Amino acid sequence: MERTLSIVKPDGVKKGVIGEVIKRYESAGLKIAALKMLWMTKEEAKGFYIVHKDKPFYDSLTDFMSEGPIVVMVVEGEGAISKVREIMGATNPKEAAPGTIRADFASDIERNIVHGSDSPQSAQFEVSYFFSELEIMKA
Repeated sequence: MERTLSIVKPDGVKKGVIGEVIKRYESAGLKIAALKMLWMTKEEAKGFYIVHKDKPFYDSLTDFMSEGPIVVMVVEGEGAISKVREIMGATNPKEAAPGTIRADFASDIERNIVHGSDSPQSAQFEVSYFFSELEIMKA
């Protein structure tokens, strides 16, 4: 059983696709083990995206991620990291496969509706950034 973090970003919350994102994960046999809505400060967004601090998009990304509420969730299941990433689609919605979340709802490479951990290491950091073990349902 693998855990990953997924975020419905401010653009996804604004577009009203929270339920659709969850439905797609659950329809793929994944389980939502924790879920909450919050509004990150710029500093909290910087802490979450610290791995990108030297990249040119860091400031615009952290501005975007702190401009409105987000929904963070722990998604569990066999191969959860790769399944979530497949369901989300490519980071650039123009390259995302038809029927993926980003192909269906995203407007551009930064405002791309969802985030998902890209490795077991990042999943561990990202899940613990938003959730304590007490907040995550046990299977």
